[in-house]
Amino acid sequence: MKSIRRAQHLITLMLLAFLTGMGVLIWKLQSEAAFYISHSNKVSLGCVYDRNGDVLFDPNAGKDTYNAEHFLDVGNFIGDDSKQMTNTLVMKNKDMLTNFSFMLGVQENGRAAVNTTLDHAVNRKVYDAFGSKDGCAVAYNYVTGEIYVCLSKPSINILNNYTDLETLAEGSMLCKAFHPTVPGSTQKIFTTIAALEEMGEEKLYEKQYNCTGSYVNKEGKTIKCHEEGGHGMQNISEAFANSCNPYFAQLVEDPDLPLSTIKKVYEKLGYDVNDSGETELSVNGITSYTASTTLNSSEEFHTQWGCMGQGETLVSPLQLMVWQSAIANESGKATMPYLIANAAKVNGDLTAFAKTETGDRMFSEDAAHAVRSIMLENGADNYANVLSGTTIGVKSGTAQIGNAKTENSLLAGFVDDPEFPVAFCIVIENRRSGEVSTSTIASVLLQELKASLNE
Repeated sequence: MKSIRRAQHLITLMLLAFLTGMGVLIWKLQSEAAFYISHSNKVSLGCVYDRNGDVLFDPNAGKDTYNAEHFLDVGNFIGDDSKQMTNTLVMKNKDMLTNFSFMLGVQENGRAAVNTTLDHAVNRKVYDAFGSKDGCAVAYNYVTGEIYVCLSKPSINILNNYTDLETLAEGSMLCKAFHPTVPGSTQKIFTTIAALEEMGEEKLYEKQYNCTGSYVNKEGKTIKCHEEGGHGMQNISEAFANSCNPYFAQLVEDPDLPLSTIKKVYEKLGYDVNDSGETELSVNGITSYTASTTLNSSEEFHTQWGCMGQGETLVSPLQLMVWQSAIANESGKATMPYLIANAAKVNGDLTAFAKTETGDRMFSEDAAHAVRSIMLENGADNYANVLSGTTIGVKSGTAQIGNAKTENSLLAGFVDDPEFPVAFCIVIENRRSGEVSTSTIASVLLQELKASLNE
């Protein structure tokens, strides 16, 4: 009898193991089949839509069905299924667009779709505002995380079916909002935060340094100011608004601000400091470059420039935008961005609903509050016309590129309005005096977006 019972137990365990294995197999087939089907050569895909139902991707798109430049402003961001570009919304989420059912197979008339938060009409107006200049712009809701605008020039017109690859301008097939750029003086936002973390607001404001147009640091190297005649004696708020290099060089050298504190703040933001390790930021699978810098000594020329956004400091515009949320929200925590609001299955049922998420604390609430006030003061004094009736917190930057042969212009900031909580970053490449400015583009972006959201 005992041997019979043992046999029964063994058979029962084998059946349970078999049924469990079958359950796992069925689950994997159901959950992963769409991925493999989506990457096959024979697949029916759905469309990608903006927040208002405008089409951002259509696998059957042609110039006979769409305006010849309908997809130009989103070509290198939303992308297509050609496999020519991989770091795009379509290629990173192709399984969501697959008209495939585990029970019914591929459905030619399926209703798979991805619904995004992007505002295509506003996106195109901002794209056009760049005129002949290249660059990028990205903006999102710093409370919810919804990306409203994301574009990069030059771009690619996917309706040309890649017949113009040989004549495409360099960078047309990548979205620069996710790629590294020299941040210029926008980096001073985060050096200011480090000083606030170490000293506190009252003590930092007591730190006043003189600017005569240049400063010879303790290494014997000269840090020049863009104001040849100098700014005179300044506190942190004045130096921030004036983007004064001699002030910030002296701040970095100050023994009351250890370099270890700057490194710690940068690393919490997500910087790879001195090859300390990478922290990846992605939006619905689209990966962004990890910010990086090299900081060796507070008295070193290159370290000081690194803390002012030159040297070896590189950041993606997306990161510059996201960090504004931690300031605007006065929390020290960033609101994580997303582009996919929801997706429709092959039968039309909605799924993959987005939710607001916040990251880990990067800096204190006190530091967030203090730098927010500094940025709002700068906005009120120097950018009052960007969005009429509303104050923005802002920091501009000029980044020298390629051994100072060209200069990029940057603007990062946020709108101080609970009814319109938008953070943004704008980059104009190789900008010269008299050409379109970042503040002009910011004005188009914010005014058009506010009007669209209020419709």
